[in-house]
Order: sequence, then structure tokens, then C-alpha cells
Amino acid sequence: MIDNHEFGGQHTEIKLELVEKYLKAWATALRPKFNSLWYIDAFAGTGARTVRTEARDGDLFEAPVPERVESRRGSAKIALDIVPPFDRLIFMEQKAAHCAALEALKAAHPDRDIRILNGDANVLIPATIDRVNWTSRRAILFLDPYGMEVAWATLEAIARTRAIDVWFLFPLSGLYRQAARSISDVDATKRRALTTMLGTNEWETELYSPVPPAVDLLGALEPSAERQRNADVAGLEQYVKRRLETIFPLVADPFPLPPQRKPQRFSLFFAASNPSEKAIALARRFAGHILKAGISSHVRPR
Repeated sequence: MIDNHEFGGQHTEIKLELVEKYLKAWATALRPKFNSLWYIDAFAGTGARTVRTEARDGDLFEAPVPERVESRRGSAKIALDIVPPFDRLIFMEQKAAHCAALEALKAAHPDRDIRILNGDANVLIPATIDRVNWTSRRAILFLDPYGMEVAWATLEAIARTRAIDVWFLFPLSGLYRQAARSISDVDATKRRALTTMLGTNEWETELYSPVPPAVDLLGALEPSAERQRNADVAGLEQYVKRRLETIFPLVADPFPLPPQRKPQRFSLFFAASNPSEKAIALARRFAGHILKAGISSHVRPR
């Protein structure tokens, strides 16, 4: 099995901890109500991850600590361990080597309905969920991209099902790198990436404001054609939340990752696509409790 998938840090542990808690609560609550519960992992990796702890020199008080390498569960393996179990698990992955590891994971669980899909998640997700009758089914979809791969059209396809809850690790650092401080530094490539990710080209007028005119030596105003971003990192995060709220009936306040270090690199969003009052109330209760508990555990009060 090819499972040497080394990535992440403290923020990875926290992200997986929060998602696992929701999976457990959600599966327990919905099992009596629906015939089929699915888990969809759009960037499934290998199912495991390699964690390397660096060696540390000793001193007068502590003994030296050698380097330690250990294998821990990834999101796919966590989903397989959920009780009550999912009726179907769909693991999507673009890297062939990772798919080989997922196939080995599937072979180790011959009694489970596991589907391995190799390809671009933006193609696979709509192709998979658009042809499903969601009347008696519900699903949780985990979006944990390697970068800015998730297109807005993919999120729209998820929202249209009115049956899928989403945990989305949004690449906030990718957003503030592409949306440079000055609009003149946002070239055509960055513009396309931002529009694809945010689903509109209106970000340019909503996130950028004209630079106030300068005063020359004679006291006259010199107008400037330059525009600068008017949102800091927190403002960008709130803009993303407002965009998600245009297609999902419920979007919880995001969890910042990493929780203690600056700058913030990711925002863990939860969104529910089912607009019914009961579904919204259940999702808000579970996600709100889990995110609030996570903030209390991992984020110091400001």
C-alpha cells in the first residue's frame, strides 16, 4: 500500500477532529430517518498521513527527543471508522498513486460500499451527484483541496442537491495572495483564478476602492486611477462567507486555521444545502456546538 502521504500540522489535527465529531453526530441523528447515508471526500489523498516530529536536543532538565515518524488516519479512514457506518463512501483523488493507496484501503474493507474515482473533483462531483435521486438519501461532502482548485460552479452543484452538508477548508492564503493589495498587481491569470473561485467578477469592485487623490505642491488634487484592496484578511474571510450564503441556506461562522499563528492560512467553513427548517435547525445545532467547542479548546480569547 502506498500511504507515505506527509502533510499538515496542528491545523490538520484540528480540522480532522472537528469534521470527525460532526460525522459521528450527523450519522447518529440521520440514520433512523434516511435509507442511505453517503460520505464524499473530494480530495481523499491516501486515507492515511505520515506525521514527522522533529528531533529535539536535550538540556539540563529534559532528555533529548529523537525524530519520530508515525502514520495517522486521514479523512477517508476516519469516515470508514464512523459508527453508525455510512452506506456508501466515495473517495475522489486526482493523483494516480493516491488512488492506488485508496484501492488498497477498499480491498481491506470488502464488506463496505466504497467507490474510488480518479480525476478532477470539479468534474467528478457534478457528474456524481447530479444523477442521484436525493429524496431518501443524504450526504456529507468534505472539500479539502491542495490549493485553489474548487470552482464556484462545483459549489453550486452541491447546493442544488438540497441534501448535502459540506465541510470546506477554504484556502484563505491563496485568496489574499491572488487579490494583491493593489489592483494593478492582479494580472489576467489572477483575475481568472479569483473569478472561478468566487463565482463572480464583482469581487473587483467589492474588494477594491479608488485611492484618494493626492495633493500636489500647489495644493491641487491629483486624481489617481489606482485602486487598493479595502479588506484585510478578516474582511476577505467575511466576503467569502457572504458569497457562500448566496447559494447555501446555512453557512456557519468559519473556524480559523491555524488557530494561534498569524497570518491565518485557512478558513474551515460548514454549509448546509437543505433549506427545510428542521434540517437547518439540526445542522446549526451540531455544527455550532462543534465549532464553538473547537474555538474554546484551540483559540485563546482575544
